[in-house]
Amino acid sequence: MHLLVNVVAFKIGWMSSVLGAANNIPSLGPLVVMIAILLHLYFSRDPSRELVLVLIAGAIGAIFDSALLSAGWVNYSTGVIIGGVAPYWMIGMWMLFATTLNMAMRWFHSNLWLAALLGGALGPMSYYFGSKIGAIMFVETFNALAALAVGWALLMPLLLLLARRFDGVSMQLEESRI
Repeated sequence: MHLLVNVVAFKIGWMSSVLGAANNIPSLGPLVVMIAILLHLYFSRDPSRELVLVLIAGAIGAIFDSALLSAGWVNYSTGVIIGGVAPYWMIGMWMLFATTLNMAMRWFHSNLWLAALLGGALGPMSYYFGSKIGAIMFVETFNALAALAVGWALLMPLLLLLARRFDGVSMQLEESRI
């Protein structure tokens, strides 16, 4: 999969998830996300490795976002099936994010400190934009944003280390440069 396609697929999946949740169509995002993930896996050199990464990222995201929800710092407009567990469309977004780790965000593999810094800044910003659209509500804004900043500063390098371990696209990127 070409890098530009990877970025565009992520942006479309993100917008579909957030706009779907904000407009009471929470299944829209996961449908688009599933298509993007399937395309990513189809074009991956080793789809099984990438699938493991996608599933692990989904589990990490489910735990992290469920902790924010259980702490009472955030609420989600739709998609919560089990009380205290993050909505399915948010878990799907974590899975979608994993498709960028060995593609569009590959250059972070050797810049984990920068990844932590940018993760701590841009992760909360993404949630903030989601709140402005109406997909998520901050109950305790300061606590939520602080937890998001710390969480993303820690999780971004962790996800990148996992991406290195379960890299299923590296050969594909080398071949596309030839």
